Amino acid sequence: MDLKKIVEDAIVEYNRYRSPEVEARLMSISENKIEIEFGGSICYTCGFYDYFEDYRIILEEMGLKTVISSIEEVDEKAIVAFSILEFHGASTSTEC
Repeated sequence: MDLKKIVEDAIVEYNRYRSPEVEARLMSISENKIEIEFGGSICYTCGFYDYFEDYRIILEEMGLKTVISSIEEVDEKAIVAFSILEFHGASTSTEC
């Protein structure tokens, strides 16, 4: 399975259980970074970061290990960047 397919399948899986409260949408994808927009009636007082962590866990279950590298709040939405650490055994991490 290619990277884009995994990211898109993870979005479908995420939205299946989180929508309409929160809905994920692919903004951009590159070799080492994914940007996802999370919108909807996001609760900012409790579990704000859990929404994004849930998506990261779905990616990991599909074979794509990531970390959240940035979160930008824009117009009652969040643009979250996920840095890719490992994809099907091919590490993109710069750690020693």
